[in-house]
Amino acid sequence: MTLQDFTDSLSEARPPAGLHPLATALWYDAKGDWNQAHEIAQSREGTRDYDHLHAYLHRKEGDQWNAGYWYRLAGTTVFAGTLDEEWNVLAETFLKK
Repeated sequence: MTLQDFTDSLSEARPPAGLHPLATALWYDAKGDWNQAHEIAQSREGTRDYDHLHAYLHRKEGDQWNAGYWYRLAGTTVFAGTLDEEWNVLAETFLKK
């Protein structure tokens, strides 16, 4: 699935079938369901990609301290761009899984 296909799917009521859970979490986040996305992030704490998603979600929430904690666990630095830019980078990464 391309990033464009993924973003086009946001007009649907349900995420596309067969998505990796990380991409599904971003789909829910983009639809405004932060809690569902957060549940997915929490489901595999200690896994770098899930921790990175968790960091992004707390950054979006405005909890910079908590976001920093999860970025460190993910082994990455705090994203320097906008939330939309980070969402796109994560989506492109997670769609390849």
